[in-house]
Amino acid sequence: MSNKISIPDEIITNKIYLIRNEKVMLDRDLAELYGVETKVLKQAVRRNIKRFPKDFMFEMTKEEFTNWRTEFMNNADKKGLRYAPFCFTEQGVTMLSCVLSSDRAIEMNIKIMRVFTKMREILTDNLSVKLEIEEIKKRLTSHSKNIELVFNYLDELIEKKDKPRTKIGYKK
Repeated sequence: MSNKISIPDEIITNKIYLIRNEKVMLDRDLAELYGVETKVLKQAVRRNIKRFPKDFMFEMTKEEFTNWRTEFMNNADKKGLRYAPFCFTEQGVTMLSCVLSSDRAIEMNIKIMRVFTKMREILTDNLSVKLEIEEIKKRLTSHSKNIELVFNYLDELIEKKDKPRTKIGYKK
């Protein structure tokens, strides 16, 4: 099996949505990428529904569907979409490769998994940078307090120096 699919990663990345705090891909987008009709993909999933627990695949609620259509679809796209799509998490997309076994589906599935992996790496890198920034902020706050303390001591020393000294000794 050769790597014949030449779809840029950005196209796949743009088909990943955040729904219910999960990164998911929709049945219609996956069907397009796999080169099958959405109806065929959904039938294959329904025939193998035991392979798709809720953390692998879920159907949008009416409210989610309405919000998603409003936010992401133009009017031309809305005409062809009457039913709430199935949403597949990364694990669900992986499971689709067991259900749809064409060469194209397998190759596309590998490509999609690589995109998910890259996204996870980017998120991990971003988290590391954020943690480092927080650590630097803590150090700067600590340094600021130390510098403020040094200036307070300096002010006290200057005040002591400016006060007239009382003379010590014998008075005649």
